Amino acid sequence: MAEPAGGGACSLPREIREQLAELELELSEGDITQKGYEKKRAKLLAPYIPQTHGVDPALQKEPRNQTPAPAATSAPSSSKYHRARSGGARDERYRSDIHTEAVQAALAKHKEQKMALPMPTKRRSTFVQSPADACTPPDTSSASEDEGSLRRQAALSAALHQSLQNAESWINRSVQGSSTSSSASSTLSHGEGKGTSGTLADVFASTRIENFSVPPDVTATTSSSSSSARPATIDLPPSGIVKGTHKGSNRSSLMDTADGVPVSSRVSTKIQQLLNTLKRPKRPPLKEFFVDDFEEIVEVPQPDPNQPKPEGRQMTPVKGEPLGVVCNWPPALEAALQRWGTTQAKCPCLTALDVTGKPVYTLTYGKLWSRSLKLAYTLLNKLGTKNEPVLKPGDRVALVYPNNDPVMFMVAFYGCLLAEVIPVPIEDAGGQQIGFLLGSCGITLALTTEVCLKGLPKTQNGEIVQFKGWPRLKWVVTDSKYLSKSPKDWQPNISTAGTEPAYIEYKTSKEGSVMGVTVSRIAMLSHCQALSQACNYSEGETIVNVLDFKKDAGLWHGMLTNVMNKLHTLSVPYSVMKTCPLSWVQRVHTHKAKVALVKCRDLHWAMMAHRDQRDVSLSSLRMLIVTDGANPWSVSSCDAFLSLFQSHGLKPEAICPCATSPEAMTAAIRRPGVPGAPLPGRAILSMNGLSYGVIRVNTEDKNSALTVQDVGHVMPGGMMCIVKPDGSPQLCKTDEIGEICVSSKTGGMMYYGLAGVTKNTFEVIPVNSAGSPVGDLPFVRSGLLGFVGPGSLVFVVGKMDGLLTVSGRRHNADDIVATGLAVESIKTVYRGRIAVFSVSVFYDERIVVVAEQRPDASEEDSFQWMSRVLQAIDSIHQVGVYCLALVPANTLPKTPLGGIHISQTKQHFLEGSLHPCNILMCPHTCVTNLPKPRQKQPGVGPASVMVGNLVAGKRIAQAAGRDLGQIEDNDLVRKHQFLTEVLQWRAQATPDHMLFLLLNAKGTPVCTATCLQLHKRAERIASVLYDKGHLNAGDNVVLLYPPGIELIAAFYGCLYAGCIPVTVRPPHAQNLTATLPTVRMIVDVSKAACILTTQTLMRLLKSREAAAAVDVKTWPTIIDTDDLPRKRLPQLYKPPTPEMLAYLDFSVSTTGMLTGVKMSHAAVNALCRAIKLQCELYSSRQIAICLDPYCGLGFTLWCLCSVYSGHQSILIPPMELESNLFLWLSTVSQYKIRDTFCSYSVMELCTKGLGNQVEMLKARGINLSCVRTCVVVAEERPRISLTQSFSKLFKDIGLSSRAVSTTFGSRVNVAICLQGTSGPDPTTVYVDLKSLRHDRVRLVERGAPQSLLLSESGKILPGVKVIIVNPETKGPVGDSHLGEIWVNSPHTASGYYTIYDNESLQADHFNTRLSFGDAAQTLWARTGYLGFVRRTELTAASGDRHDALYVVGALDETLELRGLRYHPIDIETSVSRTHRSIAECAVFTWTNLLVVVVELCGCEQEALDLVPLVTNVVLEEHYLIVGVVVVVDPGVIPINSRGEKQRMHLRDSFLADQLDPIYVAYNM
Repeated sequence: MAEPAGGGACSLPREIREQLAELELELSEGDITQKGYEKKRAKLLAPYIPQTHGVDPALQKEPRNQTPAPAATSAPSSSKYHRARSGGARDERYRSDIHTEAVQAALAKHKEQKMALPMPTKRRSTFVQSPADACTPPDTSSASEDEGSLRRQAALSAALHQSLQNAESWINRSVQGSSTSSSASSTLSHGEGKGTSGTLADVFASTRIENFSVPPDVTATTSSSSSSARPATIDLPPSGIVKGTHKGSNRSSLMDTADGVPVSSRVSTKIQQLLNTLKRPKRPPLKEFFVDDFEEIVEVPQPDPNQPKPEGRQMTPVKGEPLGVVCNWPPALEAALQRWGTTQAKCPCLTALDVTGKPVYTLTYGKLWSRSLKLAYTLLNKLGTKNEPVLKPGDRVALVYPNNDPVMFMVAFYGCLLAEVIPVPIEDAGGQQIGFLLGSCGITLALTTEVCLKGLPKTQNGEIVQFKGWPRLKWVVTDSKYLSKSPKDWQPNISTAGTEPAYIEYKTSKEGSVMGVTVSRIAMLSHCQALSQACNYSEGETIVNVLDFKKDAGLWHGMLTNVMNKLHTLSVPYSVMKTCPLSWVQRVHTHKAKVALVKCRDLHWAMMAHRDQRDVSLSSLRMLIVTDGANPWSVSSCDAFLSLFQSHGLKPEAICPCATSPEAMTAAIRRPGVPGAPLPGRAILSMNGLSYGVIRVNTEDKNSALTVQDVGHVMPGGMMCIVKPDGSPQLCKTDEIGEICVSSKTGGMMYYGLAGVTKNTFEVIPVNSAGSPVGDLPFVRSGLLGFVGPGSLVFVVGKMDGLLTVSGRRHNADDIVATGLAVESIKTVYRGRIAVFSVSVFYDERIVVVAEQRPDASEEDSFQWMSRVLQAIDSIHQVGVYCLALVPANTLPKTPLGGIHISQTKQHFLEGSLHPCNILMCPHTCVTNLPKPRQKQPGVGPASVMVGNLVAGKRIAQAAGRDLGQIEDNDLVRKHQFLTEVLQWRAQATPDHMLFLLLNAKGTPVCTATCLQLHKRAERIASVLYDKGHLNAGDNVVLLYPPGIELIAAFYGCLYAGCIPVTVRPPHAQNLTATLPTVRMIVDVSKAACILTTQTLMRLLKSREAAAAVDVKTWPTIIDTDDLPRKRLPQLYKPPTPEMLAYLDFSVSTTGMLTGVKMSHAAVNALCRAIKLQCELYSSRQIAICLDPYCGLGFTLWCLCSVYSGHQSILIPPMELESNLFLWLSTVSQYKIRDTFCSYSVMELCTKGLGNQVEMLKARGINLSCVRTCVVVAEERPRISLTQSFSKLFKDIGLSSRAVSTTFGSRVNVAICLQGTSGPDPTTVYVDLKSLRHDRVRLVERGAPQSLLLSESGKILPGVKVIIVNPETKGPVGDSHLGEIWVNSPHTASGYYTIYDNESLQADHFNTRLSFGDAAQTLWARTGYLGFVRRTELTAASGDRHDALYVVGALDETLELRGLRYHPIDIETSVSRTHRSIAECAVFTWTNLLVVVVELCGCEQEALDLVPLVTNVVLEEHYLIVGVVVVVDPGVIPINSRGEKQRMHLRDSFLADQLDPIYVAYNM
């Protein structure tokens, strides 16, 4: 690499640079030796390099003055490592003093900013670990493999520790005295909230559409000031708001939450903290907003103009020394075995250790040869018959051997080679991914030991269990006693090594899939030759192997090169290392071993156990091969080990890191040095540079430096180049990081059975910047990232598998782990168990860190540690962590050798099965690519929109039902303007005709009413009202009855007496505190003069329990109608005009607002008539109603329609279904009902409760083929998924797919649409969700991404006209445009009934005109719902084309976020899909933060799994960042009788801290 690695290259004179380039060329073409090259080069550069003491200039990194002196002096004094092992097993592997200091410095920087992060709230009970878990042994884990046990040294220097103690930690917890305790008791300790029962929605919900502005941003005010400004005079009734609050009441003044709980309650304080945190500027400043009205553009991260760019020239491939020709090298590895087995039979080949670390058995070369022969013979000749052998040469065979039995494995491996079958060594049986590998390799036979076979799980009849995902296997035991001796004349066929496969080594990819790397016989042989030359092995040497002997360097050195050179291997199994970490050092000492094969882990363990053995000597070692030397953090382990064991004879030059991968095998290895020669230099690289893939000497900030040691030179006979990690294999520049590729005979040849992936990995031809190939030699991608430094030394900075590419910058998982571990964490997490990976969320990779928390860690400690890790990573790597999760001890999935299984951990995280006990999400800080918020444009004037639409040929979006005027039914209409007259007429004309039939839970009629009975009963009630109530005509009377016929009689009784009935749902005896205040409020607001009810309810109203909830002394007159005197009025009241009030309809909307609307006699008449015509109702018909009869269309159908049309209504109170789910469907079937009406709650009960009992329904003889229409009465967007699943479930018992439909009504008009009997079926369309947020409708195809299925809400009723209007400009919009639905109809209500006489709201909602485009000046009522009209190809009853009305959602429910309009149901649908344990979900906003409440129906351990899933899905599908995730018990989300969620009630309960949540997560 001719150019210095930094930017200093330009400082060399040009001619010097040219001479250097020439030298480089000579070296690469082999015209000059490495030594000569280094000499000449040093001479050229000498004048330009500042001399560093004691380092040969040739080895110095040119522009780097920081090259450390030899490690012996720079390493910390050894005494530091003699500390006791008490601090739990600590991990040295990722430890670097420099890095620790860097992290401490970074954290200290933050100490000035005292930002208080809100700590999550959780229930005590949720995550208590059982005692068994709590007393985990110090730790089995620590024995991790590569990814794993990152323990740190026993004590960070005390000084550092002190400084941290004193530093005011970044989290400053004294937050306005809020209680951050995590217990449930504190949840209940706030008494203020508990006094008032029902909560109020904020008043701003009441000022409805006319000033529909964003809720005030509380971030600006403090809660104390707002509470002092609260006007004392407004005395609002609890739990609900009366429509028509006067506008004067200042909205923000009531913001401290409506039921008088000051905002400083705990939840709100935390939200305030969160808002303060979020106010800090994010890293990339947002560009100026621009108005983008057509598509939401996801921000593409712009490259930083100051980012470092590579400046060197293109690299040339680097050659290794030539592979020496040694005359006695065998033609094949099997030949070497034959030679030693027959000529040196007594020489030891392999020694196995027992559990205590003592040698237990030594396999000699003679034994290995004879036993392998026996096995080969058995495999080929003894498994099948002569004509049908089970195995033929070239077949693949699985080798299943435990890690403590190297002897049996070695015999099996060589037995397979001699039989010319291909061994596939695998880890312990059972993994599903391994099964995939076996299947793809076509394996049917597995070799194992007798002991191992006994340990495998068996079925009842003693067969081995078929593991999930595994092919059917035949198991063969290879213990000697089961093998047949080969006949004298049988000889294995040992041919010269060629490209035929020798064995398959498995590897696990980043995604977790297992692939087999096929190694040819020639590659196996050449690799052994290259290793023999590089490591200078000589016959008879002893080596100690601590690695897994089934794969990688453990297999290559300990099993293969071993036989090639007649070495003696001592195999130290992982199980021994766990009990006696020093065992390998003792073996080296005892056997005077020349070479040891270890990982950094083994170095730590030896250091930790070092004080147990003072007298070991490592002076015999000429090579200590550190096989994970490719991990950039290995350098500190090597230094620390050397400083400790140098006094025990360890030579500094013996430490030889190497770089290996399953594909490339050994890519590079440091050769043993000459004693006394200076050690190679280190590269101190800038982390920032690395993240852009550029090599820069770190100068600016020592906190973010990475010190890397070299892994020696390229292998003998090999060639290496560095190519760009992604895209085409373009050669990198000399100062660029890329993927190391190796070209030689010694790498793998393919992924078995995966041709496509193979080509991109094993047959790579590098190209230059122009894209043309460089040479024709294929290279193998090694999966290692690095560069070739000065003197052709290879440096590795990470693995492709650990690469996290975030916003175009590359980070290494190992580096992030190291940073996390440098944050002092003794009390919080296990050092060895941290997983770092990235998940793809919202068009970018996001970093997730998962660690195992110690059982004794307190909430405070964990939260503190998590917050500091976030900061350290942010500071050092300039990257945000998306999610940091702590899981209970011993719960992360492990690899067979104890490391953390990264891909499985990631899978658990994404599936929601990780079960964290602590979690911190930071989407606000790391998601910086959200689209720009939309800004409302100063709109084009309505008139020009209109003209534009007309020019474009668009019709105005309006639709109408049939014209009432043309359809005259019998004399009834002309004769009777009032329902009371109709009832009297029916009582005379058809006195015994049955009008109502009430069923109980068993399905038996408990009460019936004929025309005459109803009339008589109504007369008696009217007379009681006169006598006991002393009422005047026009007085309001509250009817408080359970659903039934008594309610209907009381209603007509009121009309007969000239009173105005107000039907109210009775309070729930078990839940008075929640239900009674609403009753009280309606009684007060309606100024009722009297309450009609039953005796039972009368007692309840006056009971002591009721007195606790409301003032029972001030009820108006209460009359019970159970025992009525037989007395009738002298004459029945007849209203002077049909415009007189008939009844009041009170209802609480989903936003928590109580509104009463006035229904006149004329409206009642028109409504009944429209329904009669639409449903073709007449006296011979029967309908079944399973609805609540208190308001809206439910009340109309229950009480009014039968009297008007004369049909029979079978009444089924919905609450009876709770005790008998079959009731509704069996009634419909029994009475052969053609038309039935229900609510969504009823439909959901049947779908969930009877879904799996369809066979039982059939057995009961229930048949729904009679049903023509099954109508769901609703005031919301049709819930298609529910209606469709209902239709599908019950189609087996005859339900027609066309039967189910929905109605649409609103407060201003209770029945706008109703499917009815004639007319086309309801149509459906798919609309684009993104466009809806912009208030536009874009129709898309089924299956389009981000599409939403909408269904027409039934047909528009006769006499009803609908027009779609822009709610801001009040001008009409075009066909298929979104707007507010306005309605004109004779049965529209005549206004709100309010305590405030607020005429402006009345006029705006009930009598409003279009701002233009309507010459007739029609008076319209505003429904408050968004929707659109679309002309279809279908023909309506009138013969014209049918106009379909689609309801999208209520305006006052919508959330305005980022300038867009969201419908809560869309977000909730996404959230409910994410995890099986989410029972229900609701969203609302609070001060522009999105709050998601989910009900958890699983076990509480799953609570925290939901937090990342909810955050991910809302971000992916709705482009929104969730501010708070609240996990609660099932049933907490309040739902009204129509089955609609009461989101404002929920919000108030949350803010008043009354939900008793399982967990509240505040996303940063």
